[in-house]
Amino acid sequence: MLRALGNHNYRLWATADLISVTGTWMQVLGLNWVVMDRTGSAASVGLSVLLSTLPSLLLGPWAGALADRFKPQRIIVLGESLHLVIALLLALMVFTHVPLSAIYGLTVVSGLIGTFEGPALGRFAGQVVPRKDLGNALALNSIISSTGRVLGMSLAGVLAAATGAALLFVFNSATFVAVIVTILVMRKGELHELAVSTPERAGVRAGLAYLRRQRVLVLLFTLGFVLSSLGRNYQVTMAAMTEGPLGTGAAGYGMLSSIFAVGTVIGGIFAARARELTIPLLLGAAAVTSVLQAASGLIPGVLGFAALILPIAAGAVLIDTTKTTLLQLGCADDMRGRVLAVEGAIAAAAGATGAPLLGWLCDELGPQPALLMAGLTTLIVTGIAATVLRKPSGSKARDAEPETATPELAAAAA
Repeated sequence: MLRALGNHNYRLWATADLISVTGTWMQVLGLNWVVMDRTGSAASVGLSVLLSTLPSLLLGPWAGALADRFKPQRIIVLGESLHLVIALLLALMVFTHVPLSAIYGLTVVSGLIGTFEGPALGRFAGQVVPRKDLGNALALNSIISSTGRVLGMSLAGVLAAATGAALLFVFNSATFVAVIVTILVMRKGELHELAVSTPERAGVRAGLAYLRRQRVLVLLFTLGFVLSSLGRNYQVTMAAMTEGPLGTGAAGYGMLSSIFAVGTVIGGIFAARARELTIPLLLGAAAVTSVLQAASGLIPGVLGFAALILPIAAGAVLIDTTKTTLLQLGCADDMRGRVLAVEGAIAAAAGATGAPLLGWLCDELGPQPALLMAGLTTLIVTGIAATVLRKPSGSKARDAEPETATPELAAAAA
């Protein structure tokens, strides 16, 4: 389960990641608190979130092309340095009560930097472990992310009440120093370098041309979008259920959110314990979570709903970890940044479209029919994906170019 931790560089990276994620969630809570405190509007908080994700939707492929062309360490150090400056500027702005429009502006800039840094972070995370340990490392990363989220939000809640929101941004700025120092002190001889793009394979157009020939990767993207948009936006459906059929209000929503967080940790542990993360495992987890989602609105009482929320959250992490592992191992090394950028853009698009759609369904049909409809839809799409992936016996493999086909993806489909 912990085999990735046997790598010295990964131990350093995992520690830095935990510190970074904790700081990020402290800043997220601080920013949301400042916006809500000044405007009293949940829509304004939503606008802040949208502004931070908009660059990923618009510029993701270019960010991936940049990550494939240059060593990721350079991009990460530059990105972390800029994030540090922005965090300190946000602290100063919050402390001096500058207009909210200036804070919104820095939110966009921060999202822009994160867009270009994200694929580089993904490529570098694949260099601190050998290929055979990548799936285990990604599973452990999901546990670290869940732990950092809980720590960050808990610490932010205490500090914001005691010292004010400005200090949260100062604490976050220090976490960027930890990442930069970690990269500088890693053992370079133990890094598993990935090939960078040659000039003829560089750029967005070359990346898109490559992806068009990767049937399995495109199918994973499509399945991921449907599962994320209709099966991951439980913050919407949980709120609708607690305000509606369950009648538990904010207290019930808080309890269900905590249970969901526990489920994500369980899912990460399960993924870390798995010997291999394969396409059948992905499809099986997608089918089970789809059935549970469809049934969750039909189970009476908050305890029954909570009992299904736990495995749904665990399944979501298992799906995401398996999908990301398959995407990274199933593509050419010099295309990995662009593949990761497309995955990030699809995830952002799924959140931007799925949350409003589920909210509309809950308003128009009620939360229980909305859960049933969403679960049946994801189940049908999972069945279609399984059918498409099942090749006729004796057919020629057309999933990848001969020079980029990976044995990991072929084994994962078996």
